[in-house]
Amino acid sequence: MPTLITLIGPTGVGKTELSLRLAEAFSTCIVSADSRQLYADLKIGTAAPTPGQLARVRHYFVGTLQLTDYYSAARYEEEVMKLLPDLFKSHQVVLLSGGSMMYVDAVCKGIDDIPTVDADTRDLLLRRYESEGLERLCAELRLLDPEYYRIVDLKNPKRVIHALEICYMTGRTYTSFRMQTPKKRPFHIIKVGLTRPREELYDRINRRVDQMMADGLLEEARRVYPYRALNSLNTVGYKELFKYIDGEWTLPFAVEKIKQNSRIYSRKQMTWFKRDADIRWFHPEQEAEILAYLRGYILE
Repeated sequence: MPTLITLIGPTGVGKTELSLRLAEAFSTCIVSADSRQLYADLKIGTAAPTPGQLARVRHYFVGTLQLTDYYSAARYEEEVMKLLPDLFKSHQVVLLSGGSMMYVDAVCKGIDDIPTVDADTRDLLLRRYESEGLERLCAELRLLDPEYYRIVDLKNPKRVIHALEICYMTGRTYTSFRMQTPKKRPFHIIKVGLTRPREELYDRINRRVDQMMADGLLEEARRVYPYRALNSLNTVGYKELFKYIDGEWTLPFAVEKIKQNSRIYSRKQMTWFKRDADIRWFHPEQEAEILAYLRGYILE
């Protein structure tokens, strides 16, 4: 049976370069599981693969969308599951790599059958958001669904509101709908997680933000600024620089907030991933051990 290797871990841990070397070792391609690298105009701020890296290994789901395109984890699941049979015709192994937790779960487990929110509930929560603000809704989510509160991006009103809509409409936690039986897949799945000591990871994140700024992140943010209200730009790196462009923050303060919010996001990623007992964890420099583990699994 064909095998899907999933290489996952927090932002800044070192997935990109290792994914390239693993793909080369197995003579295969990479399916990106990064919800923001899909957008062609967000190359620097999402640390998208460079032209040289794309030339080394064939990538899928990188730079395929415009900022105004609608996309979701459900659509990603549908498109990846349609693509994989074709890839497995020429590759015994395919590599799925990225840090977008819901996108990884969409492929490995399937999207949960979450009820459609009725118009009355949607209007109620929208009015509450407009009148009370996001902080008040976050506090309510903490009471109604503390488990989802711990992992959701609390600065993303769309996700906070949707979780509350489900709580209001069903009387159940949003988490309860996200923990259904995983769908069976017609391929083996082996999960490798990359981790580093916290201080080491945070130092890498800080230095990566400095490098992004040197590479032109501010100029990239200026180019996409007219689209700042789109969900695709509710993203660490851009929303902080928009505050600088608007005159609300100084540039040094905005850069420090990018670093801080990136560190916070990395903790949320690890909280999510560590719930999955199927992930085998390695330091990114343990490349030989990772290859031995994968080869042993594939040859079983």
